[in-house]
Amino acid sequence: MTGNQIENRKNQFHQHVLALQNKITSDLKAQDPQLQLIEDPWNRQDFQGKPGGGGITRAFSGEIIENAGVNTSEVYGSIDPDFALKLGGTNDQMWACGLSLIIHPKNPRVPTVHANFRMIQAGEKIWFGGGADLTPYYPYPEDFKSFLGVWKKACTPYGHYDWMRKECDRYFVNSHRQNEMRGISGIFFDHFNTQDLDSDMAMVIDLSNHFIESYFPILEKRKKEVYSQADEDFQLHRRGRYVEFNLLHDRGTMFGLKTNGRTDSILISLPARAKFSYKYKPQSGSPHEEMMKYYFAENHMLDLE
Repeated sequence: MTGNQIENRKNQFHQHVLALQNKITSDLKAQDPQLQLIEDPWNRQDFQGKPGGGGITRAFSGEIIENAGVNTSEVYGSIDPDFALKLGGTNDQMWACGLSLIIHPKNPRVPTVHANFRMIQAGEKIWFGGGADLTPYYPYPEDFKSFLGVWKKACTPYGHYDWMRKECDRYFVNSHRQNEMRGISGIFFDHFNTQDLDSDMAMVIDLSNHFIESYFPILEKRKKEVYSQADEDFQLHRRGRYVEFNLLHDRGTMFGLKTNGRTDSILISLPARAKFSYKYKPQSGSPHEEMMKYYFAENHMLDLE
């Protein structure tokens, strides 16, 4: 594939994530009429201080959605040579484009959701990455099966669901807490490259278009449910675990910071409220005790098939 053809594909991917950002924004507003939006275009400099692209951050808060971010970016230029080696590129030049989102609803009966889809060129190497995962706070297995069912349907034509789900369960884990997962599963992939750029990009675009179907029906169904103080306490505790993962283990956080990304845009994934509960343990026999088993993959893999 020629250089011009590669540039055309990169532009096509960029236009796709911008369109998807607009679609998700529209659907969020439909779910929460009180939603307030701050749109914040930003630019960056590369490692050598030259113009290096930027992005569009959209930060949301409302009555249904406590806080959310739906962000797109296209960044390029030189990067720290040491980080370039870790990234796996062939030189210190990088281009990356993607959409990343996080939605933290206020009602603890509604799960938090995260998704991102990205295309990266590092030197002469090009690959794709991304995924989507669900972090619920109340044991509604039918919602979990619905979420995973959409991703299984999306991935099956390409033959990738089983390993992408296992990668999700391996990746979104607080290893410092006995491998307690951040959520209940989803899909995750990185450095995806079959040597067929058009085929790979078509798959990632197709997968990204399934996000709305995977999550918004759950939000619509649960957003008006009555919840208790105990539900909220459990939600805030689990959000604390979410913060731990994002600050200690998340590759996207590190990538953004190492490539001189926008710090506020990177950390928009954090919940507006969370708490650390020393030696937290939910009440015996409560739905929150039941929910805890879903944060360990070995306890629920068969239950959610």
